[in-house]
Amino acid sequence: MSISASEKPLSKVFTADYRFAIPAFQRSYSWHNVQMKQLIEDVMDACAVHDGPYFLGSLILVRDEHGMHQVIDGQQRLVSLSIIFAVLLTLEEDPQLQASLAGLLTEAGDKLRGIETEPRLRLREQDEEFFREYVQHGDLEALFDLRDTDIATQAQRNIQMNTKCAYDTLAAMADDERRQFAAYLVNDVMFVIVTTDDISGAYRIFDVMNMRGMPLTPSDVFKAKVVSGISSAARTVYARYWDDIMEPMGDENARIERFFADLDLIFTRTPICESLIADFTGHVLDGYIRKGQCIEFIDEVLRPYAICDEILHRPSESLLPRPVVDLLCALGDYPYSDWKPVALWALVHSLDNLNDPDTVVFAHGERNASQRVSLHDGERLMQILTMLDRVTGIDCLNGKSELERRTRAATIVRDLKKQSPLQRIAGFSVSADEQRLAMLHLRGELSIDAGMRRLLLIRANEQLSGERITRPRSLNAVPIIPERVPTGSQFAAWPAGTCDYWAQRIGNFVLTQKAPRYFNAVDDFGGRRDLMVRDASSRRFPLTRVLRDLEVITPQYLELRQRQIIDLIAQAWHIDRGDVAIAEQQAAAATHTPGVAHRSKRTSKRVAVAEVVRAGLLKPGDRFVWNRPRKHETWIITVTETGFQGEDGTEYATPTAAARQIGGSTASLNVWKRESDGRALSDIWKAYRAMM
Repeated sequence: MSISASEKPLSKVFTADYRFAIPAFQRSYSWHNVQMKQLIEDVMDACAVHDGPYFLGSLILVRDEHGMHQVIDGQQRLVSLSIIFAVLLTLEEDPQLQASLAGLLTEAGDKLRGIETEPRLRLREQDEEFFREYVQHGDLEALFDLRDTDIATQAQRNIQMNTKCAYDTLAAMADDERRQFAAYLVNDVMFVIVTTDDISGAYRIFDVMNMRGMPLTPSDVFKAKVVSGISSAARTVYARYWDDIMEPMGDENARIERFFADLDLIFTRTPICESLIADFTGHVLDGYIRKGQCIEFIDEVLRPYAICDEILHRPSESLLPRPVVDLLCALGDYPYSDWKPVALWALVHSLDNLNDPDTVVFAHGERNASQRVSLHDGERLMQILTMLDRVTGIDCLNGKSELERRTRAATIVRDLKKQSPLQRIAGFSVSADEQRLAMLHLRGELSIDAGMRRLLLIRANEQLSGERITRPRSLNAVPIIPERVPTGSQFAAWPAGTCDYWAQRIGNFVLTQKAPRYFNAVDDFGGRRDLMVRDASSRRFPLTRVLRDLEVITPQYLELRQRQIIDLIAQAWHIDRGDVAIAEQQAAAATHTPGVAHRSKRTSKRVAVAEVVRAGLLKPGDRFVWNRPRKHETWIITVTETGFQGEDGTEYATPTAAARQIGGSTASLNVWKRESDGRALSDIWKAYRAMM
C-alpha cells in the first residue's frame, strides 16, 4: 500500500489531476443550511483577515485502476464547494472569471492530452444526474423553480436548499467583495490530500485521523499556563479551583471555545480568533503571567465570567430579578450567540461579589448560602439587554455575517467600558436604512433559518400578550399552507401562484409544540389547525390560539395576519412607525406598479410569473416552445398574467410544472424558448433576479 499526502489550494484540487467520485456505499449528501452558511462565513472571515492560507481539513482518497479518486472522507465539503462555485458563476458577469469558475465544476476536455469532458465530481448514481444538470452545468434558475414534489431524494433536497442558502449569502455581497472572496477561496483555501491505492488502508487512515481520544481543550491549555505561574504553595489549590469554575461547562468543547473567544473579544475588541489558543494566550494571558497576576486572573476574570456564562446558559434557574431573567431568556431565543460578549460584560459589571466563592447565583444552592447574588445597577443592565436584543434581531434579519455581528459587539463593549451614555453608544444605533431594510425583509419572503423564524414569532406573540411567555421544551414555527399542495386540497383552489407567494412569508407560520413531521401527511387547513392548537402549551401564544375558532383560511386572512405580525415586531424592536410606513409603500409599489420589481435584496426565491410580467420582461400572450425532435414532439405554452396556459387550456403556475405535466418530466427552464426571439426562460428568470 502506497500513501501520499500533500497540501493543495482549491485551484489545484478541482483540476484534471483529480477525478472525484463518491462510492455507492458512502452516505448521501447531508449538509444543511447551518453547515453551508458556516463554511461561507468562515471563508469570509478568513478572507477579511487575510492572514495566510485557510485549511479545510483533509481529503482521504483511493485512486482506482481507471484513474478515478474515490472519496472516503470529504464528500460533504467537496459537494458544498461545488455549490459555492456554481453560485459564484451564476452571479458573475465577467467572461474570463466565468470561464475560470466553470472550469472548477467541469473538465472541458483536451483530446491531445487524452482528457475527456466530464464533471469534476460524480455523486452517487441516484443523485449524479441531478447534481450535474442543475449545479455543475450552472442551471440554478431551474433548480430554484423546482417544488418539493419534483425532487426524488433527501440529498437532492439538501443540494437545492444549500444552493439557495449560498446564493442568498453571496448575492448580498458587492461585486468586488464577492470577487475577492472567490479569489481567496480558490487560491488560499487549502486541503491536505491523502491518497492511497488501497481502500482498506484508506479506512485505517480515516480511523486514525478521527480517533476519539481525550484531546486537550483550550481550558486545559490555559489552565496549565496560568497555574504554572502560581507559587507551588497555592498551585494545587488553584488548579482544583480552576476545575471547579469550569465544571458547569463539562466537556462541551464548542461551548468552552466560544467562552474563551468571547473573553478575547471583551478584552481585546478582536471580533474573530484565528487561532484561539495562540490568540487568547498572546492577547490576554501573557499580560497576567508577566505581571505575576495569575491568581488575579482566576479570581477576577475567570470565575466572574464563567458564572455569568452559566447564567446565560440557564437564566431561568438564576436568582436574578424576573425582568432580567425574561430579557436573558429572550436573548437565548436567537440561533446565534454573537450577543453574548456584551451580555457577559454587562452581567459581570452589574452583579456584586462574583469573585466570592460564598456568593450563590442559582436557586438550587440557596439553602447553604451565606449571601445571595445582588444587582447594583439593575436598571442600566435591563436597558443594555433591551437594546442588545433590538440590534441583534435587526442584524440577524438583515443577514449580517458573524464577523459583522461580532464587530458590533466589540464596538459596544468598547463604549461600555468608557461608561458612555447608552444612547450615545454607536453599536446600539440602528440607522433608518437598516430599519427599512429589516421591515422589507419581514414583508417579503424570509431568507432565514427556522430558528430565526421561530424567534420572530415569539417576539410578536409576547408583544401582543404584553409579557414573557414560557417556552415549552419543543417549540416550532410550522406553515399553515402545506409544503406540498395536492390537487384535492382546499389550497389548490386558490389562484395560481398564491400558495407559492405565501410559502416563505411570516404570516404563513404559527408557533406550536408539535414537531413539523406531524404535519407532513395533513394537507387540509382544519387538520393542520387542530394539530397546531391541540396542546395547551401551544395555546399560550395568542397568534396560535386565535386560529382555534377559524373555520376557513383565505389569502385575505393571511394578509391581515402578516400585517399584524410585522406591526408587533416593529413595536417590539422600536422601529420608527414612519419607517414601517415607507417599507409598506415601497413593497406595495413593487407589487402594483408596472415595470417595477423592487425587492429588498437579490435572493434565490422561486420567481413568480406575475412578477416577471410586472417587470416588463414577459407580457401576456408571449408563446414559449419546447421542441423534442427525438420524440417528434413540440409543446407550446402561453404567458398569462399569473402563469402559463397550455394548448388545451390547462393553467400552470410555473414552467417546471408545465414541463412535468405536459412532457411527463421535470425539465430545465432552458427547454422553453420564446417563439419571438428564441430566448430561453432561464435567461429571462436570471435577468429578473438581477433586477431584485
